[in-house]
Amino acid sequence: MKIFITGGSGFVGGAAIKKLATDHEIIAMSRTPASDKKISSLGATPVRSQLGMVKPSDLKGCDVVIHAAAHIGPWGTRKQYWQTNVEGTIQLLNVAKESGVKRFIHIGTESGCFYGQDMHYIDESYPLSISSPYLYSETKAEAERQVLSANDPENHFLSLSLRPRFIWGPGDQTILPELVKAVKSGQFMWISGGHAVTSSTNIHNLSHAIELALQKGKGGEAYFIIDEKDHSFRELLTKLLDTKELTPSDKSVPGWLVQGLAWLIELIWNIFPIKSDPPITRFTAALMSKECTIRSDKAKQHLGYQAAVSMKEGFTELRKFNKL
Repeated sequence: MKIFITGGSGFVGGAAIKKLATDHEIIAMSRTPASDKKISSLGATPVRSQLGMVKPSDLKGCDVVIHAAAHIGPWGTRKQYWQTNVEGTIQLLNVAKESGVKRFIHIGTESGCFYGQDMHYIDESYPLSISSPYLYSETKAEAERQVLSANDPENHFLSLSLRPRFIWGPGDQTILPELVKAVKSGQFMWISGGHAVTSSTNIHNLSHAIELALQKGKGGEAYFIIDEKDHSFRELLTKLLDTKELTPSDKSVPGWLVQGLAWLIELIWNIFPIKSDPPITRFTAALMSKECTIRSDKAKQHLGYQAAVSMKEGFTELRKFNKL
């Protein structure tokens, strides 16, 4: 197959290239020379483009689009989130249809269902939160809604969404680096003791699901992709930090207090022209305070998905990777 990937220089897109490049021709969106270099090193051909401005010629001859790019930063304006996550997705969908692409695989997120609540063993029948107070959740929910509604079997266009949760593993550019930074600076604290339980997704399990979705899955459907077992945040983050030979502090702060402080911090950041990201946001505080456990029965039934990497194997690999 000939496959076009967005976000190819990022964590998820890069892992997808590594997984698929041996057996498929991969074209990946790139915006900078640095991205060109990374994409090429992974085995794909970079194409200079960006979300919202993809041309039919960029997708010429492509059978599949894997849409992994998104505005995922902890902070940004509504315009930044909406233009990238929603308008960028819509434009890519339209060009993919125009170019004769047959399958569109969107990398969604459980955050599309999140508006600040606990989520206890949810499945894909759980509603998207189009009106979430968190910009990332709201815009990823709307992007997925657009993707699933674009499914058009009469014109041989199949679109589906894969929803990982808390992606971790070699190449992670956000979660573990931020944890390491917090621990080394002495700023790390558990939220509500770290006792909230969460599902997670090793990057290899997500790339395995992406490969399965090249030929399996039903159009207009979303699929949760998770590891084989759940952990408390305390257990999961402690094991992640152990791969860097670091031990987190036992200090803890109540979730309600962190969320209140995050609200105040965001207010200050919005009033004053502060260029750096805030130390914590309402979204991060809420996400780390609440339970999020997920069922993946549908992915097992429709995709034939089973976790390719166990938690134990994942931590062992990450420890070796971090020593390189």
